[in-house]
Amino acid sequence: MTKEEKGAIIDELAEKFANTPYFYITNASGLNVGKTNELRRLCFERGIEYRVIKNTLIKKALERTNTDYSSFDGTVLKGFSGVMFHQESGKVAAKLIKDFLKANKNSITLKGASIDSSLFIGHDQLDTLLSLKSKQELVGEVIGLLQSPAKNVISGLQSGGNKLAGILKTLSEKEAA
Repeated sequence: MTKEEKGAIIDELAEKFANTPYFYITNASGLNVGKTNELRRLCFERGIEYRVIKNTLIKKALERTNTDYSSFDGTVLKGFSGVMFHQESGKVAAKLIKDFLKANKNSITLKGASIDSSLFIGHDQLDTLLSLKSKQELVGEVIGLLQSPAKNVISGLQSGGNKLAGILKTLSEKEAA
């Protein structure tokens, strides 16, 4: 690979890292060709872009972003590295890795992940990544919490109004009788 080709790849990766809020760096070096194709097919089906990239190219591309990824240097960027990119959710790739591991024990390991510029290092972080809520889920919960008191007040007013109407009806019926 020529210097110009490497430069083009680094530029492309730097743009991808800067514009993609969710990416995972994995090690799938123990997979044979059939299992690698199965992993790539699952990634495609779930909207994940999966690329195998040299660590030096990843490191140089990460250095061009506004986030400090220096903690990836000695731990994550060693050995075989495959990068999973997803535009919309930080959980999709974690779920894929977990599902793939159910069928293929010890086949793929999570080396590190970046979720909205928050760094997660090590395979033990996989369960943490699965439990993260997306922005949409958090916004939905906040809206639900904000609506709850208003709903209680409205239902209280409505039920009080119904009681008052019932009392007035009963009183008017007594007067008529």
